[in-house]
Amino acid sequence: MDINKLNHLIEEALSEDIGVGDYSTLCCIPSDKKGKAVLKIKQDGILAGVAVAKHIFLLKDKDAIFHQYKNDADKMKTGDIAFEVEANIHTILQCERLVLNCMQRMSGIATLTDQFTTKISSYKTKLLDTRKTTPNFRLLEKEAVRIGGGTNHRFGLYDMIMLKDNHIDFCGGLESAINKAHEYIVANKLDLKIEVESRNIEDVKTICSIAKGKVFRIMLDNFTPSEIVAALSIINGDFETEASGGIGLHNIEEYAATGVDYISVGGLIHQAQSLDLSLKAVII
Repeated sequence: MDINKLNHLIEEALSEDIGVGDYSTLCCIPSDKKGKAVLKIKQDGILAGVAVAKHIFLLKDKDAIFHQYKNDADKMKTGDIAFEVEANIHTILQCERLVLNCMQRMSGIATLTDQFTTKISSYKTKLLDTRKTTPNFRLLEKEAVRIGGGTNHRFGLYDMIMLKDNHIDFCGGLESAINKAHEYIVANKLDLKIEVESRNIEDVKTICSIAKGKVFRIMLDNFTPSEIVAALSIINGDFETEASGGIGLHNIEEYAATGVDYISVGGLIHQAQSLDLSLKAVII
């Protein structure tokens, strides 16, 4: 994970929350008082965000002491303790909600991702996330997918060229879009791969006939499993393949059984439910 991006996320989130001052803490807790709090798990699942929590506390207070009892990707049970933190009480109280928001969201995503990856564990197919993320929180949502056993797709619009339906239509068709994308990469000496979306078997045939050496992956969008089998026969291993659209826990195994290389599921992130955690003061 990019530490500079993580630091920026944390600083922006704390600024949003604290604003001109944490008056609830300032009014009743001396500024030099130390304390301890524990992260209690209140729902079963896959734990995610422990490393992020530690980074938050230490970024805010370099003298904080973090006692870690569970790791990211560990199975967690109600009643478990993930960590204890000893720090200035102002630090604990100001970081509390950010830590919980991150860990609850990340643990929910990791838990759902684990359910998907378990379904297809006996197949070669890998599970991908998408860009259907919460604005300004993508860094941690994609990290949660990784913790849950999934594979990160492109992070943004800048690290891969993906020619989807709108690009293709606006550009005047598959051949025009593919050729212009390849020419752009060559002219600008960019180290970028090109993926192109196909909407039917005819698109697959067209891509296979014109895109060797230009495109590395074909997305099979909203294909049925039987259509994917037909498409894979045409592709014949010349391109990586990705199935996308309408795939959930109820049918992902059927898609993996086709032999497709990747399955992308936007719901890993936008349909995940946050898990219940709490950060409680320890009175000494």
